[in-house]
Amino acid sequence: MRVSVIISALVAVLVGFGGSVAIILAAADALGASAGQKATWITVLCVSMMATTAILSIRHRLPIVTAWSTPGAAVLAGVTATSMEVAAGAFLIAALMLIATGLIPALERAVARIPGEVASAMLAGVLFSFVAQAALVIPGAEALVLPLLALFFIVRAFSPIWAVLAVLAAGVPLAIGLGMAQPIWQGGLPPMVLIRPEFSTGALLGVALPLYLVTMASQNLPGFAVLRAAGYPVPGRSILTVTGIASLASAAWGAHSTNLAAITASICTGPDAHPDPGKRWLCGPVYALGYGAIALVAMPLVLLFASFPPSLIAVVAGVALLGPFIGSLSGALASGAHAAPAAVTFVVTALGLSLMGIGAAFWGLVAGLALVAIEGMRARLRR
Repeated sequence: MRVSVIISALVAVLVGFGGSVAIILAAADALGASAGQKATWITVLCVSMMATTAILSIRHRLPIVTAWSTPGAAVLAGVTATSMEVAAGAFLIAALMLIATGLIPALERAVARIPGEVASAMLAGVLFSFVAQAALVIPGAEALVLPLLALFFIVRAFSPIWAVLAVLAAGVPLAIGLGMAQPIWQGGLPPMVLIRPEFSTGALLGVALPLYLVTMASQNLPGFAVLRAAGYPVPGRSILTVTGIASLASAAWGAHSTNLAAITASICTGPDAHPDPGKRWLCGPVYALGYGAIALVAMPLVLLFASFPPSLIAVVAGVALLGPFIGSLSGALASGAHAAPAAVTFVVTALGLSLMGIGAAFWGLVAGLALVAIEGMRARLRR
């Protein structure tokens, strides 16, 4: 065990948690979650990542680390008129779909056949509202927001990974100094709140399906690519089954999907973690312990974030998702192969259209796939 292994694993934990916890809280607020439900959500996710990372990394002797689905949380934050009970039912269905993908190779191939441009456009549409909100909160909070945005872009020019954490680290004392927040730590472990899931067709199509698709397209498949790029075999069936089972167990506690890490995984798979590729798997157990430690202090963290002004949460979430938004929008339009379907998917999703109780992400995907089918029909007729 080298010091570099410990540092790399803990940096991955810090970046993964600190860079996206605000998005989880935004999703929880959109679903009307109580303080106890928020604390339970974050605690269970941390326990899930601790368990799945430990199991997968030790079993396969590979630097496999897991994360929560940040794009999935963004999907949830855009859902309207949905309760935590209905969301929990959608989480259960999405988890079953993940397990089925691990057990049925044909299902994984079917997901992979969805045009990447359309999937990326759907994700870009979901993320757009977060990125835009970081600018929309400026009026009335100029003294807080403008310095943080300036700090983000300055730090990002040198280190994109640390830019979001710099905003979070500077934003907390700045908000307190401006009299906009009064963080209170009450101590103790978070109250664990079980949720009785409710099921509906609207939640199936508007929450479960988009959550499953963005988790696969934006987390698991890129995570597989990170492992392959580092020269490691990818035990895809094992990863999907283990994370799917963990997601199924955590759904009853109101926590959404656990999946393979993508961005933070690169921190643990490179030579900076360990010069010997065969020893980098040791990052997994350290990473698991890091999330186990965070799980113990979830309530104070939730209380801290809950005391922040909404403008600070909006800025942190917006800058955290700027990189994924740029990547998704580029992936949607760069190739030009399905430019029109991708553009329509993005617009429908970004507008937040909700029909028949089904969210915009589903309708954006439907619109994009319909245009892809029309394009394919036209190509066949020309032959």
